[in-house]
Amino acid sequence: MAESQKDLALSDGRLQRSERSREAIVQALLSLVREGAPRPTAERVAEKAGVGIRTVFRHFSDMDSLFVQLHEKLSAELIPLLGEPQPGTLLERCQALLMNRSIFYERYAPFRKSSELQLWRSPFLQKERENEAVRLRKHLVLSLPELDSASPDIVEACDALTSFETWSRLRVTQDLSRNRAMKVTEKALLNLLGDGAG
Repeated sequence: MAESQKDLALSDGRLQRSERSREAIVQALLSLVREGAPRPTAERVAEKAGVGIRTVFRHFSDMDSLFVQLHEKLSAELIPLLGEPQPGTLLERCQALLMNRSIFYERYAPFRKSSELQLWRSPFLQKERENEAVRLRKHLVLSLPELDSASPDIVEACDALTSFETWSRLRVTQDLSRNRAMKVTEKALLNLLGDGAG
């Protein structure tokens, strides 16, 4: 009986160490991407996590399994930043929407860049990109109910305006400040909704 309890304790200890190693690997990948390494090697992940390279591959036999874990961590951290749809005037709701999206996109940017490099070989990331577009569109329509009665073209234009792609274009390619990028998007949204809603 005592021997069984000892074996059980050893098994529990191994399981806990395994879970700690797995968590450390995912956190290491998160940290490396956040620090500016969009496609860190397994060796760098192992070094950052303080584990051997064989431990990385023992826990994650392929990259998609690691992406799944990474996505779960990111979702828990980032999706709440989108916030809940707010009451108020159209201007106030546009401003709240764009403020929350700016915070979300700024935090999301390094991970989006990383996923772009892996997208071609990852069915999980490809599917998640589709899910992300659906999630953001639903959030947009809830935030701006005027879109319920707007023409399909207006809905598509507003969806594009508030997308990560547009945000990245304004912030990176056009080198606008965060506040200026929000202001430009706000003006375009209000013009579209004023012309096309109702």
